[in-house]
Amino acid sequence: MLFDQPGYPYTFEYPVYGKVIKDSTFFDDQPENPYWVNLDFSSLGGRMYLSYKTIGGKNVFSKLVEDAFKMTSKHSLKATSIDEIPVEGGQGVKGFVFDVGGNAATGKQFFVSDSTSHFLRGALYFDATPNYDSIRPVEQFLYKDMQHLIQTLKWRN
Repeated sequence: MLFDQPGYPYTFEYPVYGKVIKDSTFFDDQPENPYWVNLDFSSLGGRMYLSYKTIGGKNVFSKLVEDAFKMTSKHSLKATSIDEIPVEGGQGVKGFVFDVGGNAATGKQFFVSDSTSHFLRGALYFDATPNYDSIRPVEQFLYKDMQHLIQTLKWRN
């Protein structure tokens, strides 16, 4: 399916068993950014959190990249490894996927950007106690969807 909502600075493809939901993490308050969405995989007990930031002003590209690496490294207490895998899609979409091994809260995270205007970060979480052996098959299945999302991501100017 195609996520192509008017006014959003990006589009991407996602699987039919996923549902895009506007982020409401802040409950009664407005989220930090109106372009944050979650890709819900309720039948699989997972959710991919997608946070978008426009580069400029206080959102300096190098700082956003640094923050993405820091957020991933917070899982190093439970992780057995963190692999940084370069990724590239169309329209100058480049970044990294973080493959977090072990019983960390999230096993797959990523960030992609065009380095001048757009920055998107994603993290896959499950509604279960982190247990790598039991979550791994579903995580690997959804990892393919994460890769497809990155490959089909397009920025709007």
